[in-house]
Amino acid sequence: MKKWTVAAFKAAKGRQKLGCCTAYDACFARLADEAGVPCLLVGDSMGMTMLGYETTLPVKMEETLSAVAAVARAAKNALVVADMPFGSYQCGDDSAMANAVACLKAGADAVKLEGGASVCGLIRRMTAAGIPVLAHVGMMPQSVNSYGGFKMQGKTREAATRVLADARAVAEAGAFAVTLECVPAELAAEITAALKIPTVGIGAGPVCDAQWLVMHDLLGLNEGHVPSFVKKYANLADEVKRAFSAYVSEVASGAFPVSG
Repeated sequence: MKKWTVAAFKAAKGRQKLGCCTAYDACFARLADEAGVPCLLVGDSMGMTMLGYETTLPVKMEETLSAVAAVARAAKNALVVADMPFGSYQCGDDSAMANAVACLKAGADAVKLEGGASVCGLIRRMTAAGIPVLAHVGMMPQSVNSYGGFKMQGKTREAATRVLADARAVAEAGAFAVTLECVPAELAAEITAALKIPTVGIGAGPVCDAQWLVMHDLLGLNEGHVPSFVKKYANLADEVKRAFSAYVSEVASGAFPVSG
């Protein structure tokens, strides 16, 4: 397999739909990469899947950089995108630039940040400096406190117009792709048709050029709330617990380790 690049990802629009997912460590990044996953997002969703937080907001830049480095070391072919955590780009463009540079130095091929027209100046500055940006509009988890929860966006025509305007704005600012999260499928289809860059849907229907799923959700490792749009491709939580239980039982009974 050839290494997926930003250029190859953009060129796939209209030619190949891409199934992409998150990864947070070298073990699962290697497995996903060997299975042919074209793009791995080191998502701030690690706050909920790996670190035990209720939202993505507490994730620190240091935690992101550690996960990015681990994923980048293991993924030989996938495009690795670093999700910039809350606070890493909201406190001034100079700070945001330094954090984005740190992500690429850790091994990321690109960064992802949330926001529409409000972050276009930053997207322009990053892309001018050679930092590829994957944008994110619609439902933005880092704005969960503003929404009052994880709620679908763009349901009214007025709201849909705002999401479409944001998507157009980030594309014009130089983003190489845009995530559409939790927007109506009809709106996602409209945006996908309107933009020359790929759309990556998560809870946005089947028309998007690519899809995201959180790794723990698609593997059945997440036993908490799972969004209704998720499809579980395995149920590894039960298998993992079975293995742990068997190990504990065999040690207790003396069956493991075997003498000699």
